[in-house]
Amino acid sequence: MPNYEEIQQAAYQSNMQLPKLGLVLFTFGNVSAVDRSAGVFAIKPSGVPYDELSPDKMVIVDFDGKTVAGKLRPSSDTKTHALLYKHWTKIGGIVHTHSTFATAWAQAQRDIPIFGTTHADHNTVDIPCAPPMSDEMIKGNYEHETGFQIINCLKDRNLNYEEIEMVLVGNHAPFTWGKTPEKAVYNSAVLESIAQMALLTEQINPKAPRLKDALIKKHFERKHGPDSYYGQ
Repeated sequence: MPNYEEIQQAAYQSNMQLPKLGLVLFTFGNVSAVDRSAGVFAIKPSGVPYDELSPDKMVIVDFDGKTVAGKLRPSSDTKTHALLYKHWTKIGGIVHTHSTFATAWAQAQRDIPIFGTTHADHNTVDIPCAPPMSDEMIKGNYEHETGFQIINCLKDRNLNYEEIEMVLVGNHAPFTWGKTPEKAVYNSAVLESIAQMALLTEQINPKAPRLKDALIKKHFERKHGPDSYYGQ
């Protein structure tokens, strides 16, 4: 039988970061970690409190959303994770939460405007909010269609998933991803912070302007550009 301990451990450790970072309430969230060579990922079991989790409880699922190993039912969002892994071959981890501020923007069906340099350190565009799901999609394979909501949102805006690693699903909540599950969790925490800052910015000044292009370019490239100089 294949050994899935490495991705189970990675998924477990990343899931345990969500309550520590204040990104989940009760069981409202999940992280997955992929093994590309085996064509599977490990994901949090559905409805299990975080303090009852352990690495061996992480469920192993294939890219069609079918359980490969594990005694528990996988997250209800498993089919969304599976679809994203199948279509986006360069991601290694996915996070879904209902964190307060990011979810509020999703419920408002609004992109998060790029108001300041904190946002520009991580993205050069407004954080996109995918349109609410159509009635036809809702009646279909709901979680599967959520994956297409996300993919289509980036495609329609000509955004690259390797560059934009976070999205809001209209009327729903945020999803983030990254090359590793740890990076996906990092992106989830950053998204929540940016969402809170943007809300406060609009409350202080409803006419606050977007960050000018020169500052967007400077702050993004000093961390991610070819001549980046942030960090060691």
